[in-house]
Amino acid sequence: MELLTGRFEDPERAWLGTLVAAVLAIAAAAVAFPERFYYGFVWRYFWGPVYADAKSAVCAVHDPATGQTVLDPATGCNPADAYVAEPGYTLVSEVGYMVVLVFMLVGVYFLLRRLDLEPYRDFFYALVPWMLFGGALRVVEDAFDATPAGVDPAITYPLNVLIISPIIYFTVFVLALGALLASMRLQRAGYTDTYHYPLGAIGAGILAITAGYLTFLAMTTDYVGWHPLILVTVVGLATLIAGGVYLALERWSPATNSGTGLIGAVVVWAHAIDGVANVLASDWTWVFGLAGYGSKHPIDRILSGILTSVQPASVTAMVGDSWLFLVVKIAVAVLIVSLFDDRFMDESPRYAVMLLGAVVAVGLGPGTRDMIRVTLGI
Repeated sequence: MELLTGRFEDPERAWLGTLVAAVLAIAAAAVAFPERFYYGFVWRYFWGPVYADAKSAVCAVHDPATGQTVLDPATGCNPADAYVAEPGYTLVSEVGYMVVLVFMLVGVYFLLRRLDLEPYRDFFYALVPWMLFGGALRVVEDAFDATPAGVDPAITYPLNVLIISPIIYFTVFVLALGALLASMRLQRAGYTDTYHYPLGAIGAGILAITAGYLTFLAMTTDYVGWHPLILVTVVGLATLIAGGVYLALERWSPATNSGTGLIGAVVVWAHAIDGVANVLASDWTWVFGLAGYGSKHPIDRILSGILTSVQPASVTAMVGDSWLFLVVKIAVAVLIVSLFDDRFMDESPRYAVMLLGAVVAVGLGPGTRDMIRVTLGI
């Protein structure tokens, strides 16, 4: 295949050279400055949170004085003169992952350029089941975390790292790329007229298997619950919001939708799923008889703090303090859709669809995870 045998062009060689140079520089700095650089930066903000999550720990603490790393120390998660990593994201890690995402998108662009993926809009729709699969797969690890003492989860450390954010994005990408290459081979062999259908079908199939496994756990174990009304509520509200926004734009600002069409509605829907799931998990689980879930979004925590400082306490008691996150998510999604006008979509369809796919993934992935984990009460 041209993907494997074609010669690299200058921009591709520059990208690969930059990747290799960055990896070598980070590795060299980690070896030269293990405490300051590796534990103080790489481990503290990137690997440590993944490690603590994989071990189902509240925190991981590295003591520079002894060189030891301890999970959930008896002294607590805030010792002096030590590096502490907790599951989840921080502003530093989110910025770092954003930089990595932008850089890797360039590599994905070069990859897509080597493949004949037209029509690109159909390629976008075929990827949607894969994005849903990523969120559902992450919940599998949440279910493993909920496993009581004496019960061994199906996957343990270090393999469970592959289904923990953000590494799970790489895992899903590799699986989707394999499915894409297999689908293209089926098309070339004459088994299908287009690669879009098998690519989407494979994604839908492994999504169904993952959802079936989670449903099996819910039906056969005591540590995984079953609250389907939450799933219906999140999907229903997100669909109403996305549909309402799309129709409103069609009437009062048709130019916003003219470039992306229904793809724009999918973008808004993906971030509506994330926003609604986050609001419900933070402020409204009591309606379904569940305890509240803390937000894993640093930005949401910042917005909640701002809202709490200006919103009357009586209003907060009624509607909560997470609704601003949903509003911001929808507003940003609409703004992004507006940037992809007819000219952009016509002149750079490959680049446009790649960016829109990334935008959907960063909303639908975590949103699906929050929605399903609350549905399962884990």
